[in-house]
Amino acid sequence: MRAVWLKEFGAPQVLVAGEAAEPAAGAGQVLVEVAYANITFVETQFRASGAGPFRAELPMIPGNGVGGVVTALGEGVDRRWLGRRVVSTTGGAGGYAERVAVPAAGLFEVPDGLALDAAVALLADGRTAVLHLRAAGVRPGDRVLVEAAAGGVGSLLVQLAKAAGARVVAVAGGARKLELARELGADVAVDYREADWADRVRAAVGAVDVVFDGVGGEIGRTAFELLAPGGRLVSYGLASGAWTGVSPEQAAERGVRLVTGDRTPEHLRACTDHALAQALAGRLRPVIGARFPLERAADAHALMEARGTVGKTLLETAGAPRARRGPVR
Repeated sequence: MRAVWLKEFGAPQVLVAGEAAEPAAGAGQVLVEVAYANITFVETQFRASGAGPFRAELPMIPGNGVGGVVTALGEGVDRRWLGRRVVSTTGGAGGYAERVAVPAAGLFEVPDGLALDAAVALLADGRTAVLHLRAAGVRPGDRVLVEAAAGGVGSLLVQLAKAAGARVVAVAGGARKLELARELGADVAVDYREADWADRVRAAVGAVDVVFDGVGGEIGRTAFELLAPGGRLVSYGLASGAWTGVSPEQAAERGVRLVTGDRTPEHLRACTDHALAQALAGRLRPVIGARFPLERAADAHALMEARGTVGKTLLETAGAPRARRGPVR
């Protein structure tokens, strides 16, 4: 089968397509014929340096989220899964491939009426967005600042916070991304590349009650300074390359609470289920900004690192459904 190999850490070009051994479904596993592979920004950071949550020896096939059809079952797996459309994580490796074996216990069936590519776009980012929205306890009337508001997680947080009755401030870089954030429901959209962006936020809404910090670094620190007493800071990403680095003592001095979500397997699964259900009901729209053939995984990583994408970036295999929203880049 065709797959994408990571044999050394470095620039996007270290991702090279080639042949790989066919996987087989072991006990408790299913074989998924992959249509779409999810790319996260964390995966680009891992590819560059080996940093991040993934632990694997090189050479490896990267990729932690896939969507496709179950084509084979391992011992002990309920036969109802055969032929079903599913999304699943892979445990951190194996997703950039035409087929992958994954535990049946981690499968999510894609409901009729929801496109498979949309479900893949929600697998990691939808879970993350719902997890952090719940952890922050967003209430009607809250002033909520979303960093990277046109990204995969940020674009979903804009919609979820707006649906919860918040006044949403979207922070992103460039006119295209700001316009998307407004389309998704943001009340205020501010370009973080402008030196006075924090002043613009203050002029529009005053202090804020919640910050969803997916960028970290200087942007995250500035956003922290915008929080009112009693505010909540949810730091979940470091797209800038560094965490915001607010200590509990610094937060306490300003009367701000540092929030982390419930990461038990049961709650993470519930968050994913909720995101899929909201999308099926038409209340949550994953933005798929770019699609690349599997063989061009390096190009997909390069575009993401250049901040040239909005929403979710997906890889498509030759088996991906022909009907899809938007062109292949």
